[in-house]
Amino acid sequence: MKRTPTPEEREREAKKLRLFEELEDTWLPYLTPKDDEFYQQWQLKYPKLVLREAGSVPEELHREVQAAFATLHKHGCLARDLVRVQGKDLLTPVARLLVGNPGCTYKYLNTRLFTVPWPVRGSNISYHEAEVAAACQTLLSLNSYLQLETVQAWEELVAKERANIDEVPVCIGPDFGLGIFDGPDEADIRSRSAYNVTLLNFMDPQKMPYLKEEPYFGMGKMAVSWHHDENLVDRSAVAVYSHSCEGPEEDSEEDSPLEGRDPDTWHVGFKISWDIETPGLAIPLHQGDCYFMLDDLNATHQHCVLAGLPPRFSSTHRVAECSTGTLDYILQRCQLALQNVGDVTDSGGVSLKSLEPAVLKQGEEIHNEVEFEWLRQFWFQGSRPRKCTDWWCQPMAQLEEMWRKMEGVTNGVLHEVRREGVPVGQRNAMVTAILASLTTRQTLRREWHARCQSRIARTLPADQKPECRPYWEKEDPAMPLPFDLTDVVSELRGLLLEPTP
Repeated sequence: MKRTPTPEEREREAKKLRLFEELEDTWLPYLTPKDDEFYQQWQLKYPKLVLREAGSVPEELHREVQAAFATLHKHGCLARDLVRVQGKDLLTPVARLLVGNPGCTYKYLNTRLFTVPWPVRGSNISYHEAEVAAACQTLLSLNSYLQLETVQAWEELVAKERANIDEVPVCIGPDFGLGIFDGPDEADIRSRSAYNVTLLNFMDPQKMPYLKEEPYFGMGKMAVSWHHDENLVDRSAVAVYSHSCEGPEEDSEEDSPLEGRDPDTWHVGFKISWDIETPGLAIPLHQGDCYFMLDDLNATHQHCVLAGLPPRFSSTHRVAECSTGTLDYILQRCQLALQNVGDVTDSGGVSLKSLEPAVLKQGEEIHNEVEFEWLRQFWFQGSRPRKCTDWWCQPMAQLEEMWRKMEGVTNGVLHEVRREGVPVGQRNAMVTAILASLTTRQTLRREWHARCQSRIARTLPADQKPECRPYWEKEDPAMPLPFDLTDVVSELRGLLLEPTP
């Protein structure tokens, strides 16, 4: 069954087609540091983009972070994601790992990643390897460092805007002092720089048989296509530490005889969204360079990562929007749904405290949320979330047990719907309350099951192969309802069509 694109996807695709039509067979202009107007254009059109060159980052931090990258790569902690884009499964060219606050998740391209928790104060985390524990501690230290640097960059930007100073924002000066601001301004800056996760990335271009060409400017091979970072707190910053595994001798971009960007060097590309007038930027990235996207830059601009020759790691620190993406949140949601559970009946089922349509509707929506946003997302990634630590094992077992009780709740609602003597109006109200959720559940179960059996899923290494869980065979005595809800949904639709006596 072909998936219908969302309105946002249709709008984005229409914009892309219009842009290609306007371009015809020409490339849009872009600038590199070799171009005279590069820094002026940066100041005028990209002032919220800040680069900090590697030389101003403490050397000890460089050594520790680069050792952490090597450790996590050696232990196989990073892996390519099987993501969902416009109804199709695609394997990302970049291998990734999410590290961050315990219980946090980060969702992109319809894929929820679960943090390998870093050891925040007060936590008690058991890692499978001491080296992995040390690497996570290092990433937490890097996170703290980048938070401070982000606040400093942001305050420098605000000070410039207030003073209307026309300076080139190439680097944060190592001796720049903190600005003086009113309390609310400073508090807001710090909250929008309070990174709670980092998404680690790794790619070796030499091992990739095919990389897409950048389509608008002719910038060359892309490791990551043009995009906005998803699922972030509004107007929050993003900080990126980049490490390309090149030797100590690197040619300067300005010394290169080539036109355009040097294809041997990794770059980050920036452009204003859907703008064909303003030149794009291709900024070379060397070992240990950091860049910062401040305020609304991520919303108003798009960025891509342009591949060089050597392998590259990056640590991309974000303020993930976690209002619906933490373990605490989903546990509270499940507890809310289960408040409607009464005593166990003589037949082993559950009785319900309320048959109010609003209560039933809420319960079935939470049922879907825990099944498709948490359980299936977790197990679809195989054993990856358990590669570094077993932190998520007990919470997922708890969520699965709560989900299992919700299956009993759904069965209890169906029992009430089928019970003789229920007034037609009351029965129809109950059916209407649950039908949409059960229809969605049937559709999504079929989709997730198919994804787990897909050709691309079967090519993954054994420890990354998706697991369709929860799954059970028909007539499983431990389960009150079948996995396939086709007959249940048909029955409910039929009840609504029955004439009123």
